[in-house]
Amino acid sequence: MLFFYAFMVVGVLSQAHPTPPISLTVDQSGKGDYTKIQDAIDAVPSNNVAPVSIWVRPGVYQEKVYVPADKPFITMSGTNAEQTIVTWNQAGWINQTAVFAVWASDFTGRQLTIQNTYGTGDKTVALRVSGDRAAFYGCKILSHQDALFDEIGKHYYKGCYIQGDTDFIFGSADSLYERCHLHSISGGAGAITAQRRMSPSEDTGFTFFSCKISGVKTAMLGRPWGGYSRVVFAFTYMSNAILPQGWDDWGNSLDQSTVYYGQYRCSGAGAVTSKRVEWARNLTSEEAAPFLTKDSIDGKDWIRSAPTSFKKKPFSTKT
Repeated sequence: MLFFYAFMVVGVLSQAHPTPPISLTVDQSGKGDYTKIQDAIDAVPSNNVAPVSIWVRPGVYQEKVYVPADKPFITMSGTNAEQTIVTWNQAGWINQTAVFAVWASDFTGRQLTIQNTYGTGDKTVALRVSGDRAAFYGCKILSHQDALFDEIGKHYYKGCYIQGDTDFIFGSADSLYERCHLHSISGGAGAITAQRRMSPSEDTGFTFFSCKISGVKTAMLGRPWGGYSRVVFAFTYMSNAILPQGWDDWGNSLDQSTVYYGQYRCSGAGAVTSKRVEWARNLTSEEAAPFLTKDSIDGKDWIRSAPTSFKKKPFSTKT
């Protein structure tokens, strides 16, 4: 019954593409238009205004991928995430290490695995999303510390698997995560989220709706990267990997009075609120309602269904 209610609250959103997208294919065997993902992106003209669909055929693509800000309206799709893998190995500052960096607006990713294989001991971003109106469906985002840099803009993630250990979903974005699986590989008290909201006037935050949380040991739900950090979990299953206190103030007690950390109708051993930190919120239906809709990220204006028809590419190819 809860699942049905959750589904009805979010609703089904379908907005057709205004025109069929231009179709490009990436295939390592040489049977497509390009053998590298980045070559397909580079083929899209600067200041692009046409929808472009890039189909990535199964394979392990060892490359860093960069979608520049002047190439919006790209959709990149794999056959399935298990077989379509973009991977790189790099650690360092968060602005430099992303395996897959999206700066363009109106980007959609479907059925891709994006992983940073560096391991532990440093910042290792797998996916960085720095454009507005970005959506990801059925993707796997894998790393350790700082796996998903959800930096800025309005974003939607549905049916994604996100794995890491420390602050592995972090940034200043205004994002809705629906039916995603968050898996902590922290060895102790790593935080799942580190949302950065710097003032009460900023309309940003992370909402996790009808998600699942698991872990190999224990983890916190989050800690504030900014003093007004805002994170809400609703209708989410939390395994006993979540520590009873739930949240951490990152050593700054002053943030306890300004952060907004809420929970609504969650389930599982890790969802018990009786031992939560006193500054966490157990939301009422009225308090939770604004977060339980795609309107919270203006989704009706930009989230669209997958296209059903395509047109021949006008771009020159290079293999």
